[in-house]
Amino acid sequence: MTDAFLPDRALLRVSGADAESFLHNLVTTDVAGLPAGEARPGALLTPQGKILFDFLIWREGDGFLIETDAEQLDALTKRLTLYRLRAAVTLAPAGQGVTVSWAPPAEGDADARFAKAGITLTRRAGRHGDGDPSAYHGLRIRAGLVEAGRDYPLQDAFPHDVLLDLTQGLSFRKGCYVGQEVVSRMQHRGTARRRVVLVEADTALPATGTDLTAGGKPLGTLGSVDNAHGLAIVRIDRAGDAMTNGLPILAGDVPVRLTLAGWTGLTFPSGGDEAQA
Repeated sequence: MTDAFLPDRALLRVSGADAESFLHNLVTTDVAGLPAGEARPGALLTPQGKILFDFLIWREGDGFLIETDAEQLDALTKRLTLYRLRAAVTLAPAGQGVTVSWAPPAEGDADARFAKAGITLTRRAGRHGDGDPSAYHGLRIRAGLVEAGRDYPLQDAFPHDVLLDLTQGLSFRKGCYVGQEVVSRMQHRGTARRRVVLVEADTALPATGTDLTAGGKPLGTLGSVDNAHGLAIVRIDRAGDAMTNGLPILAGDVPVRLTLAGWTGLTFPSGGDEAQA
């Protein structure tokens, strides 16, 4: 199976003469530098720099399509409307459901997150196949790509926590946007300690939300799970210390191994690239 229809995704069309500048000055993504045919991740942040809404964005003619979780759509639209003021921008729902394909040739806009992981995957609005979403999520889990609601709650994570700094979802070269000062400080001081890790066990992993611990101390919480594979956002400094000291890492009472996806270039601060159960 090389495609999947995701019915729980929804689309917002942003159009008008000021659409590009409006979004560019508001969200984390370099919207002005977004090339046609590419879907990039992004977020609208709180003033404290945490993710209020996450999404993917791509160009559609002279405007943009924003793809987000269907349950976020109304709240995201209302928040963008608050920021619109007198800008020449129109916000309109553009349907529910997105088709993803990961076997060329595939039509649609290339997902920049998967491209970083060496996978060609495209996204198209609407239903263009009937593939099972579980195949997509299995691919996403093994690539080390998290989604709000499945892997972390909104308003609880910084962009660095979910790797937006490594997937072209976070710009440090454009001007100010909401929360920009906080994330820029994290970038320049190198203070990001929570990162996405791949979780693997020799048996099926426990449910999403299970605590990850080492030596009785918390590391993070298990996110998406696909049998013996999963994702989590953890304190990689604590995980590195556990590796160095030979402490077992557990998801609940299940021994697990933690790795950082190779494409990220990240390493555990105090250990190697893998924590053995």
